[in-house]
Amino acid sequence: MPSSPLARTRARASVLAALTVSALVATGQPATAAPDRDATDPLNRAFDRAAQEYGVPRDLLAAVGYGESRLDGHAGQPSQANGYGVMHLASNPENRSLEKAAALTGESADRLRRDTAANILGGAAVLRDHADRLGLDRAERSDVNAWYPAVARYSEAEGPAAALYADTVFTFLAEGLDATAPGGEKVRVPSRPVAPEKDGVPSAGIYAQSPDYPTARWVAAYSGNYVVGRKAAVDKVVIHTTQGSYAGSISWYQNPASKVSAHYTIRSSDGEVTQSVLEKDTAWHAGSVNSSSVGIEHEGYVDNPAWYTEAMYRSSAALTKHLAARYNIPKTRSHIIGHSEAPGATHTDPGPNWNWNHYMQLIGGTPGTPGDGLTFPSYTLQQSGSTGPQVKAVQQLLNAQGYAAGTADGVFGPATKSATQAFQRARSLTADGAVGPKTWTALLSVGTTPALSRGSSGDAVKRIQRALTAALGTTVDADGSFGPATETAVRTYQSGRGLGVDGKVGPATWGALQAGR
Repeated sequence: MPSSPLARTRARASVLAALTVSALVATGQPATAAPDRDATDPLNRAFDRAAQEYGVPRDLLAAVGYGESRLDGHAGQPSQANGYGVMHLASNPENRSLEKAAALTGESADRLRRDTAANILGGAAVLRDHADRLGLDRAERSDVNAWYPAVARYSEAEGPAAALYADTVFTFLAEGLDATAPGGEKVRVPSRPVAPEKDGVPSAGIYAQSPDYPTARWVAAYSGNYVVGRKAAVDKVVIHTTQGSYAGSISWYQNPASKVSAHYTIRSSDGEVTQSVLEKDTAWHAGSVNSSSVGIEHEGYVDNPAWYTEAMYRSSAALTKHLAARYNIPKTRSHIIGHSEAPGATHTDPGPNWNWNHYMQLIGGTPGTPGDGLTFPSYTLQQSGSTGPQVKAVQQLLNAQGYAAGTADGVFGPATKSATQAFQRARSLTADGAVGPKTWTALLSVGTTPALSRGSSGDAVKRIQRALTAALGTTVDADGSFGPATETAVRTYQSGRGLGVDGKVGPATWGALQAGR
């Protein structure tokens, strides 16, 4: 086999070398020290077996697994990129590592998804296949530094995203790992000097500075995964969890098949920030609020609190404070929201393990209930004895208009009924004290009545969108942006109420909505 070009020219990584020095000083552990582990532990045994069978350095294999999953197989559940297990064997249009692992090992795809030992074996097989295709001989395979291009290829990313992935793995090797897997098993990787051979891995662009946030890196998303420009003013920050690794998620934004992106992504281990979409543009991260928000993804999985490190919290909080100052965003839970709190959201991130009180304290904001408290995918009947957030919304709306509904406590009692009846009489509605579609429509649309049409944005548009949701019985995303969907909803409403149908909101349409028609 001919000698690999990697053996002739070596590009050394000064940043990782510096990390190595600090790690060695901290631990006093030589690079050749064998990890101290109990050979009966299943994860360690799986790494040992896979390394031996496929000739992949054991510590490199463990570092890749740690970077991908924090050694958590997630019971065979897929990541955002449809990747599985500790080694994140993926099956999507751009990454077929699951299928490749099945072909190389003879294991079934189902077993590779669900069985941790098989999954690690599959990851080792894929890494070795990349090494073979790169032409690494036996001597080179014994040098962990020669594996850098194979690790970059394992990411199935290109250019800066591939280099970012490989750099992360080699940082783990430089600093060492003392990781605890979800079952309590310890997996250790000793620190060592690293000088990865980077020939053939384009990486210059990875160190480009973020255009909007100077301390962040810039790795652009695929141009078809976001929209240039915005249709609404930025008035919120949306907090996400990647359901995957840092570098893997940034690579996913570059995948034309993903149809997703985020403005920023934050690494768990040290809080590093990478920007992928300009703030002036609309990233595809939270459906109904894309146009009016900046999306921040946080490396990790919602079911594992270990990903939410203090370094991540502080880095994210600094970014959110910066955004709040730039766009005059109130630092409240009505404007700093989770993905799960966006109107019409089907996602659950950042999940119950995200510490909202701590985060809001770090940004200098005020803890409280999420969202604006008025936006729901549907508006249901509220009457005496009802409780919950929609009752609280009714109380807030009535109190804001001078109808004394009492404390907005989410309990529909006598005071709320009396205030509802007074409001209904003022609007010539049946004064039954119950909030059904007509009363909801009138309550949600109350306020100023500016002329609105496609291209309009702001709070008045949100009022129209909420009122249309109540009036039509179908969800109209309350994102504050008057786009084609809102225009269609306006036309439907106008047609059903015998109004002139032009898709614009003028005096007649406002009047009908505020009358509860």
